[in-house]
Amino acid sequence: MRAELHVSDDPAQEAAELLAAASGHVAITGGSTPRVAYERAAGLREDWSGVDFWFTDERCVGPEHEHSNFGMANRALLSSAEGATVHRMHGELGPEDGAAAYENELGEFGPEALDLILLGVGPDAHICSLFPGDDALGERERRVVGVETPGMAPLVARITLTLPVVNASARIVFLVTGEDKAEAMQRVLAGPPDPRAPGSLVAEGAIALIDPAAAARL
Repeated sequence: MRAELHVSDDPAQEAAELLAAASGHVAITGGSTPRVAYERAAGLREDWSGVDFWFTDERCVGPEHEHSNFGMANRALLSSAEGATVHRMHGELGPEDGAAAYENELGEFGPEALDLILLGVGPDAHICSLFPGDDALGERERRVVGVETPGMAPLVARITLTLPVVNASARIVFLVTGEDKAEAMQRVLAGPPDPRAPGSLVAEGAIALIDPAAAARL
């Protein structure tokens, strides 16, 4: 896939600035690099009115659990994002009921297309909780699905947005750092579309914010 490549020593800062300037419906992801971006974005903007935060995926745990994407994002940004509306995935409902509930919430309060979606990429080239070769990659009707068996740790069931939702987004942003992601980013950005590398199935025109280590094979 072709993407607008931004290589810098501090891609989290650029992501923070994009988030702080955002309006409309914004989907955020889990991970250590996004956490840094969220913490910085919290310091760049006080009034988040006009922003609806959604999630790309969630582990099927409660919001206070150490593996909760919401819990991390809430501590880093959402609890201080005054004026924002937050749409949490209720992981504690389990993969099927949680996915159905979030799909209903998207239908009731969400747009036809997200204004901005922030994506991480795993070492196996997965995005959201869409893992290599998983049936969820082929979903074209539902906007949210449950994933019973994730492709990598933590090995708990997930809830995830589907590829049509990702690819319909007005602005798609990858945020990826670390040498352990270099091979994955090569497959995502320089390889052909391949269900074994889910990130490669993202629509062209995305922005990739990555550090030199993650860009080493590009």
